[in-house]
Amino acid sequence: MSAAPSIGDGQQAQTLDNLFRLGYDRLYAGDHAGAAPAFRAAVTDDPSNGEAWSALAEAIGGIGAADHAAACLRRAVAVEPANRTWRPMLAEALRQCGEVDAACAYFRVLAVEQSDSASVRLGLARCLAALGRSEDALAEFREAVALRPGDRDAVLALADALTSSGDSLAAVELLQPLARRMEDDAAVHHALGRSWLALREPSKALAALRHARDIAEGDEASAVERLIAGLEAGDGTDLSAAYVRALFDRYADRFDQDLVGKLGYAAPDLLRAAVDRLMPDAADLRILDLGCGTGLAGVSFKPLASYLAGVDLSPRMVEKARQRGLYDDLTVGDVVAAMERTPGEWDLLVAADVLVYIGDLAPVFAAAGGALPPGGRFAATVERLPDDPASQSMKDFALGANRRYAHAEAHVRKTAEAAGFTIRLMEPCTPRREKGVPVPGLLFVAERATPQSD
Repeated sequence: MSAAPSIGDGQQAQTLDNLFRLGYDRLYAGDHAGAAPAFRAAVTDDPSNGEAWSALAEAIGGIGAADHAAACLRRAVAVEPANRTWRPMLAEALRQCGEVDAACAYFRVLAVEQSDSASVRLGLARCLAALGRSEDALAEFREAVALRPGDRDAVLALADALTSSGDSLAAVELLQPLARRMEDDAAVHHALGRSWLALREPSKALAALRHARDIAEGDEASAVERLIAGLEAGDGTDLSAAYVRALFDRYADRFDQDLVGKLGYAAPDLLRAAVDRLMPDAADLRILDLGCGTGLAGVSFKPLASYLAGVDLSPRMVEKARQRGLYDDLTVGDVVAAMERTPGEWDLLVAADVLVYIGDLAPVFAAAGGALPPGGRFAATVERLPDDPASQSMKDFALGANRRYAHAEAHVRKTAEAAGFTIRLMEPCTPRREKGVPVPGLLFVAERATPQSD
């Protein structure tokens, strides 16, 4: 650390200009601790000088005194309130020292006054994210990037917010051009690797992360190395909500044509026929279509419904379903969460070719048990995991090369019964074809048991 400048006791041995010159020389050299005494002397010499207070804030902020830096910026704003530079600096200092509510209020005012400022929008977005207001934060991150498309920090922040919100495909599309422009920026390639990982694309994630590792330093290099080690050990090969959402968002426009035409998709009709056999007089049911996609199961079950709702991870799929005009309500979201939000509201839950994107079915049956009243039914298809007589321990489920789970019949029965269901129907079926070959499946209808009275 450089020695502090000599400031005489009560004597102004240097002019204010000299103090600024000395302070900035040290500040620009990266010597924040050495710069601070000069700026401290400057504010003592002229307490009404806003620049002196802001420069002192920058110097002491550089040595980790965030609270003190915010206090100095308050003084700068107080003595020169019209300055358009120091008020955003104060808002950011408040955010960094943990006064997020105050920072958010500042940034909101600034966003009105300086609506074209990308840095203000970015600061507001970060405050909103810290306060848990993710949708509002995402909108502000988007605005920051729209105002300054080439801003690396804004793009990284938006990409992180998109990945956190489950839209990793959009994050990848945002980051790839930046990665091509910034070959030597480890943070950009690290972010791209994390986004590919969220999409369960391990080979693409590894390529981006290995590039980041080659140029990263310090803590970032360690973080990248941990991700690479996990991937090389086989982590990240299961399915995630982000992967499923991205898959079907990309597939939405040709989904019906491919699924029905090329793949012989029959799951909705098979489920409707099974429900008709068990409930021949069914009518006026409240039905929730889990993983509704474009609404093919809605077509099959609408005649039985007094109220038909659907939920799907893919916004584009939900929009296609909305265009059919069949559903009373459609939401974008996770099927388990949708059932947990609606306790006892449904007479029938339908999951046509949806559980293939979920491994362990225990959370699904647990949520279904809460969403149905006693006597309510859950009808679904799964792909069937074949028995292996040579295996010492039969798997409950397995992820295939086609990135879909197959489930053992024993796993379906066990998890259903553990959640308080009675299996009313379980039979082999062919929900679809794969490369012209029938896919072995299971169709089940489970009934939520009526609690036994004491």
